[in-house]
Amino acid sequence: MIRHIVLFKFKEEAEGKTRAENVAATRAMLEALPAKIDLILESHTFVGTDGINEANADLILVSDFESPEALAEYIVHPDHRAVGAFMGPLRESRMAIDLTL
Repeated sequence: MIRHIVLFKFKEEAEGKTRAENVAATRAMLEALPAKIDLILESHTFVGTDGINEANADLILVSDFESPEALAEYIVHPDHRAVGAFMGPLRESRMAIDLTL
C-alpha cells in the first residue's frame, strides 16, 4: 500500500477570497474525490488552525492507494487534475511524500 501525503500552504488572499475561504473550498473538492475516483482506498483532509507557527501547512491530504501504479493513475485522473488546476493560483507551496506501508 502507498500513503500519499500532501501539505499545502495557501496565499493570504487569492482569487478575491481569503485563505480560510480557499482552504474550505479546496477541502470540499478533495473530500469529494473518493466518490469519483475508485483508486483511492481511503482519504482524509486536515486543516491547520492553530496559528502558532506560520510555517505549518494550511491543508494536509492523506490518501492511501493499493500500489504505486494506482497512485500514478490517480495523479493523471481528470477529477484530480481539476482540483489541482483550481488550487494552482491559490497556493504558495506544496510538499508531498509517498510512503510504502
